[in-house]
Amino acid sequence: MQLDQVVRRRLADAALAVVVGALVVTAAVFDDATTALDHALIALGSLALAAYRSAPRVVLAITTAATTGYVVHAHPGTLSALPVLGAVHTAARAGHRGVAALASALFLAGFVTTGPETREVVERTLLLAGWFLCALVTGLADRNWQAYLRQTEQRALEAERTREEAALRRAGEERLRIARELHDSLTHSISIVKLQAGVAVHLARKRGEDVPPALLAIQEAGGEAMRELRATLEVLRTDEPTGTPALLVERARSAGLAVDLRVSGEERPLTATVDRAAYRIVQEALTNAARHAGPAKVTVELGYTQDELTIGVHDDGIARQSRPPTPGIGLTGMRERVTALGGTLRAAPRAEGGFSVRAELPLGLPEEAR
Repeated sequence: MQLDQVVRRRLADAALAVVVGALVVTAAVFDDATTALDHALIALGSLALAAYRSAPRVVLAITTAATTGYVVHAHPGTLSALPVLGAVHTAARAGHRGVAALASALFLAGFVTTGPETREVVERTLLLAGWFLCALVTGLADRNWQAYLRQTEQRALEAERTREEAALRRAGEERLRIARELHDSLTHSISIVKLQAGVAVHLARKRGEDVPPALLAIQEAGGEAMRELRATLEVLRTDEPTGTPALLVERARSAGLAVDLRVSGEERPLTATVDRAAYRIVQEALTNAARHAGPAKVTVELGYTQDELTIGVHDDGIARQSRPPTPGIGLTGMRERVTALGGTLRAAPRAEGGFSVRAELPLGLPEEAR
């Protein structure tokens, strides 16, 4: 699904660049002064717009230089400014306001030299200046709107996560309440029944009498009921995660986070402690990415070897090495889990931008750690 969206976006960008170039070329066809060099400059300046998402400043530089060269050489009309207007808008939308304003000024300076009549050139230049100002303003407005949408999505994700945590907390409290009720009522009653049956069996054997089969059955059933009840209470009192890292990735995707899962090596069953630690590490890392990384792409990596499980959660968000985050409760708890299992953990910003969590958990654990 993510790949299809990327392909569709690239096709749409390429189509936009072709349409802009076709409009400028159509206007240039009716100008006898247009040469093959001018057509090449138009094509270069227009088709460069196809890459505006990934490199807005580079696109702005290429489009401004090529289109300004065409304008200075051929002296066309105002429609020739269309590729530069698009590049200025996209650069301002990406936050490069100063560069966009400089490119606008350079193109307008070149356009001033295009006509012999000063009044007409000034009027056309002022008209284009208004267009460029609109391109800058709309680009900034679109950037602010996108930032508002991202903040709204983050607040929605945070609210959803808070609701899930509250629901899990209430469920845990209810389990504990049920466990207490069962312990206080059934455990006491069954213990009395088992005790009385045991006393009756003991007295019967002491007097040399035959023990009634029903009494033995009561004693055995009471013991079995106590064992089953203890097991049930243990389950109710245990607050362990239920699920897998793959399930966490699916939940994150459904919440709007762009996350991929990559598994290397041969998957195999893990001990309970390693399984719980892996679940909690991925859960905490995805939660932090959703809260702090911004509109980032996240990759979850699980690597299985003979002796070790490697967990990596990497994003390309806003974290930078120059501004390392202060470890919170989540990162501290993650590190404690890994250390308790004899593993290593690295959680820090990446050199290329974003944040990375990498944990190495040994699979050959000593018995006391299990």
